[in-house]
Amino acid sequence: MKRLAVINAVGLCSANIGRSTPHIQRYLERVSSCKIRPAFPALTCTAQSNYLTGRTPSQHGIVANGWYHRELAEVHFWKQANSVVRSEKIWDVMRQTYPEFTCAKLFWWYNMYSSADFSITPRPMYPADGRKFFDIYSSPYEIRSAIKQELGEFPFPTFWGPAAGQQTPQGAPDAVSKWIAESAKWTEKRYQPDLNLIYLPHLDYNLQRLGPNDPEIDKDYERLDAIVGDLIQFFDSAGVQVCVLSEYGISAVSRPIHLNREFRKRGWLTVKEELGLEMLDCGQSRVFAVADHQVCHIYINDVSLAGEVRSLVEGLEGVANVLDATAKGQWGIEHERAGDLVAVSEDDAWFTYYYWLDDERAPDFARCVDIHRKPGYDPVELFIDPKISFPKLKIAWRLLQKKMGFRMLMDLIPLDAGLVKGSHGNCPQSEEEYPILIAPGAGAGNRELMESTEVFGEMRRLLEGA
Repeated sequence: MKRLAVINAVGLCSANIGRSTPHIQRYLERVSSCKIRPAFPALTCTAQSNYLTGRTPSQHGIVANGWYHRELAEVHFWKQANSVVRSEKIWDVMRQTYPEFTCAKLFWWYNMYSSADFSITPRPMYPADGRKFFDIYSSPYEIRSAIKQELGEFPFPTFWGPAAGQQTPQGAPDAVSKWIAESAKWTEKRYQPDLNLIYLPHLDYNLQRLGPNDPEIDKDYERLDAIVGDLIQFFDSAGVQVCVLSEYGISAVSRPIHLNREFRKRGWLTVKEELGLEMLDCGQSRVFAVADHQVCHIYINDVSLAGEVRSLVEGLEGVANVLDATAKGQWGIEHERAGDLVAVSEDDAWFTYYYWLDDERAPDFARCVDIHRKPGYDPVELFIDPKISFPKLKIAWRLLQKKMGFRMLMDLIPLDAGLVKGSHGNCPQSEEEYPILIAPGAGAGNRELMESTEVFGEMRRLLEGA
């Protein structure tokens, strides 16, 4: 058996590799590469689950980054318990042949309470008084204090939100990827895991914020290339094989689709008033949508509307496909967690979770970075509202309120979906936007394309020295 480091460079695809990525280019030429047909949906949680289990969502159940829990009548996004992935993971499979096999899982999703030997993941603390403190969770527990003592606090504000991918007082544009890369080296020096799973997210932020064609993106590629090049050199010197891969590419978008607003106009959506603002009531709604980038799960509580719902959604501008039960099976997403229908956007469109018709009535969390309370994914959280005259002053005031122990609302996020310039989730028309795998022996026999579920076998092949 050989040891392996898997560097997950989010957003990297063959179209990105070249002038701005000399280290990655040289490594590709030194080993080999193969494009990956994106997981469906091409989302972080689904793609990683496909890679680590060799299964599709129909089997492992990760139909998106979040979904409607029918038994709770609630939408939950970005949960972390590994038990929600209902298939065996690669480290469990390897242990069947190699009982001493060890795995480090560094910021890959569904990290908590897994059977991986070493893990680190973002995990804020929420005291009962409503405050929030940025932090990490680790297993074993002692990693948390030891690694923060050496690397400093995890730069949480640069992991997601308006500071992510930007030069701000909270950190450099690539601060989060650098911290995770250093944690990978820290883990290797102390534990020498057989499999080291490493997540580098920062390229993803400006690809969504600015779009893949913005010239400023070259700087993000350069930053990623420097981090990946350093990791390749580090693991080479330790005698560890390196696999560089990605989960998806980013397509340029210009058309947000507001399914919930369409449902509301037809009286299918139930919205209740709370303190003068509007809250979506999923359990009482006849139809509602849970949006996640370019894929939208549609849950139909009133089955008599199924045909009418499908006809409506199929006729909306920007919608490419609407999957029913048969099509969901063909696309590998027929699972109890999936919507009754699943809408897929065209390459230049994406779905919002927005359900209010008047911004003055939007829920308070809509203007905050609040990934758990929103009933859908919200890339607008990458922006500070341009309508705020003095945003730095407002941020400083909010932070002062927090420091003084007052309740405050960090209401900085705009409600303009048109600001978003990049998205992912569908299978893009251009293979140049497919994710990529770069590793020794990748694409053997002049193979140019593999399925996302085959990444599992590629990792196993490298670990077994085949």
